[in-house]
Amino acid sequence: MMESELDQNVRDTIDLSTPAEDPDANEGAGLPQEELDRLTEELIAAFKTVFDPEIPVDIYELGLIYKVDVNDDRDVEIDMTLTAPGCPVAGDMPIWVENAARSVPGVREVKVNLTFEPPWDPSRMSDIARLELNMF
Repeated sequence: MMESELDQNVRDTIDLSTPAEDPDANEGAGLPQEELDRLTEELIAAFKTVFDPEIPVDIYELGLIYKVDVNDDRDVEIDMTLTAPGCPVAGDMPIWVENAARSVPGVREVKVNLTFEPPWDPSRMSDIARLELNMF
């Protein structure tokens, strides 16, 4: 698989969208696709700067980011998990993710939700992460 295909496959696991209460009410409104694409690229790059201190791979490639919603006001809500509920940085990592998302130009508010449903397992890792960890 080519790197661009792999990156697209990983990107497809994240829902970067502009939710609307009533799709018909927002017709013609919302973020332009180019702006949403830019935010997507820059949020992914920001997530890739956050590393699990026990595993030398970034949280994005580890598959710890479950969902990202960007609304029309450029507020970002992130659902993420940890590799284990007893992770020693459980109190810190969501703050690191929040700070990374806030660093993206144009992002207004950021909310990070920590979840353990579904529980993380190694199958969520990208091929890049598996390669870095010699798990092939």
